[in-house]
Amino acid sequence: MIICHCQNITDHDIQSAIDWMRAADPETLITPGKIYRALGKAADCGGCMPLFLGTMRKNPNLQVPMHLRRLRGGATQENDPCKATRKSSTT
Repeated sequence: MIICHCQNITDHDIQSAIDWMRAADPETLITPGKIYRALGKAADCGGCMPLFLGTMRKNPNLQVPMHLRRLRGGATQENDPCKATRKSSTT
């Protein structure tokens, strides 16, 4: 099925690019931009992005490696209390 009509990208192209990127580097974060670059193309109008992302999500190789999931900051910041202090309004 054609996903991106502007660049003639199929669901098979997207799945193959994801599989290739994961095999080449198991720790890479796969993004739509990286898929376009792997296919030698560039996004044009963006109308396909919801379908493009939906197609990406169907691939089990899209998963972010477990040890990289905590890098987002949320898990680390939740455990560390904020060390900011309120400035005094008196001078």
